[in-house]
Amino acid sequence: MPKRKVLVTGAAGKVAGQVLPALRERYELTLLDIKTTNRGGEEVPGVQIADLVDKDRDQYRHHFRGCDAVVHFGFVGNSDPAAGSDTDRRFWNEFSNVQMAYNIYQTALEEGVRRVVVASSNHAADYYEQLILDGQWDFVDPNGRALSDNYYGWAKEVYEHLGFVFAAGKQARSSSPTSGEKMAAGRQLENVQIRIGGPRETDVANCRLGDLRCMRRALAVYISDRDMQQLFVKSIETEDIRDAHGVPFQIFYGISANTHAFWSIVNARNVIGYAPQDNSEIRFAGVIANHIAAAEK
Repeated sequence: MPKRKVLVTGAAGKVAGQVLPALRERYELTLLDIKTTNRGGEEVPGVQIADLVDKDRDQYRHHFRGCDAVVHFGFVGNSDPAAGSDTDRRFWNEFSNVQMAYNIYQTALEEGVRRVVVASSNHAADYYEQLILDGQWDFVDPNGRALSDNYYGWAKEVYEHLGFVFAAGKQARSSSPTSGEKMAAGRQLENVQIRIGGPRETDVANCRLGDLRCMRRALAVYISDRDMQQLFVKSIETEDIRDAHGVPFQIFYGISANTHAFWSIVNARNVIGYAPQDNSEIRFAGVIANHIAAAEK
């Protein structure tokens, strides 16, 4: 049986690097990024250069042609320290990410791609996190209203919602549609948004010793590499992801089976059969004991 053809954007990035081993094993990959090296300066085999923020989609649409799925890790980061307090720069930087998401959805739709799986972020609904840690809120369901109080989270929520627009299949056609737009009219682009939590092994240990609030957050959001790989693979391969209204759209939280979780993964378990193997409470039991001992003093 031939392998699925999968396009991966942002393939030289950190999170992509954690998921790529599983994708390389299972699929025929096309890897895109604006550079061919990872954060450590190491070459990532197979990466091709493409600027997916470019409005001229003809510059890169050939990469989408014939693909079964697109996995979108691409992200326009802000590497300018001076922009930290510049609200205009921060906004336009994140707006570029929204533009890129549109380009990917629209190109995928026009080229007949079945599904797009997007690396979103828990920050799409991060307004609730402080309420939870303050004891004013208990849990976040991914089907609830996403709220963020910063541009980074706002952009994540926007391209989640934009993904729903494409999944609903009611995009308006232009007055002079291209052949691709004509073919895409009315088609539903299947869409999965994965709100990645904390894909790091160091968060619990990096909390100030005895800081139980910090520890709780780190334990709640943790996701191991193997659980994240499983989540992306099942999001690509599960045949039917339609919601109760027939729209092929899902938002899943990207966390392991954490005892301290405050984000629901019930829908990921039910829709795609996500079965995380790790639990932060077990994985970091020794560090937790140290934090509790310090707090008791």
